Amino acid sequence: MTDQTGGETRDHAHDPEAASPTGAPTEADVAGGEASAADLSAATAGADVLLEVNDIKVHFPIKKGVLIDRTIGYVYAVDGVSLAVRRGETYGLVGESGCGKTTLGRGILRLVEPTAGEVLFDGTDVASLKKEELRVARRRMQMVFQDPLGSLDPRQSVQSLLIEGMQAHGLDTSKKQTGDRLRELLSAVGLPTSALRKYPHEFSGGQRQRIGIARALTVNPDLIVADEPVSALDVSVQAQVINLLEDLQGEFGLTYIVIAHDLAVVRHISDRVGVMYLGAMVEEAPSQEVYDTPLHPYTRALLSAVPVPDPVLEDTRERILLTGDLPSPSNPPSGCRFHTRCPWRQDTLCDTERPELVEFSAGHRVACHYAAEIAAGTIRPRALPLEVV
Repeated sequence: MTDQTGGETRDHAHDPEAASPTGAPTEADVAGGEASAADLSAATAGADVLLEVNDIKVHFPIKKGVLIDRTIGYVYAVDGVSLAVRRGETYGLVGESGCGKTTLGRGILRLVEPTAGEVLFDGTDVASLKKEELRVARRRMQMVFQDPLGSLDPRQSVQSLLIEGMQAHGLDTSKKQTGDRLRELLSAVGLPTSALRKYPHEFSGGQRQRIGIARALTVNPDLIVADEPVSALDVSVQAQVINLLEDLQGEFGLTYIVIAHDLAVVRHISDRVGVMYLGAMVEEAPSQEVYDTPLHPYTRALLSAVPVPDPVLEDTRERILLTGDLPSPSNPPSGCRFHTRCPWRQDTLCDTERPELVEFSAGHRVACHYAAEIAAGTIRPRALPLEVV
């Protein structure tokens, strides 16, 4: 088989070596129950894994009708994601708005019920936990929400908001210890002690986000899912909060899943990064490797959109422009979900077969039929059509 540039390519549909260059299990093995998410990557195989997500799906029904609701379709917010997070590491999730990052985080904590798949937290299947068991388990799993105002009760003072979780999990043992803990947390997130007597509406958006971070830390969790933890903060405070999260991680062995749009934040704080597009994971690798050698066309386009503070480099570096709009998650494209906007799209496989997320090199997984050819430069991006302005 030859590509459009005349370069020789493999028949990916029939070449098992092309489907998994390192010989590691694939997502199909996970879906079939023959392997776990931890086995998919050299970064987690045999490691001390705290969280394991196997082929999780979150589909929201689309209803129609007045007296009787009928399901006429589904929004495929998350559609078959498998990942594993080692104990004590920071896993970054990036992607454009609407790709399913937040829904994945909520599905892991069962704030939304997964449609299918398995979530193992420290060996326990979260999906099988009943109400009281789940409540107890959630002391070890906390979330910092993207919208702090929506997640804070406007009728409760900050002190009441912070103490509520501690009381629910039996951590409010004495008035003095609780008071010391609250003052310590407020100081750590950059708020004065006087904030304890105030209500959420009396704070700015950035201050409310810091209250949300403090609330997540009150119950001493093992895993924190942070949905845009610093996006609402002033630039001068962002580094302070990120450094705080890193200090707490080193002191208590915390594990983070950081969901963010700011690629610079993810690069600074994350050990490994997963890139999502339209409900699916398209690439996963150690943080520095994602930024130095991105393999998936979408990851390349995402990184090329980040401005570089060097005018000479900014004018000379490759800029990848995507055409078309993000497809609807209620009607995703067949085959590779990115093929409708991909500059490297080929006439075979891309629009007919959905690529699996396979290990391209040790610890680096990518979901692209032609990742090897794109990396080698044997397939060139298509020229964009000229537009009349």
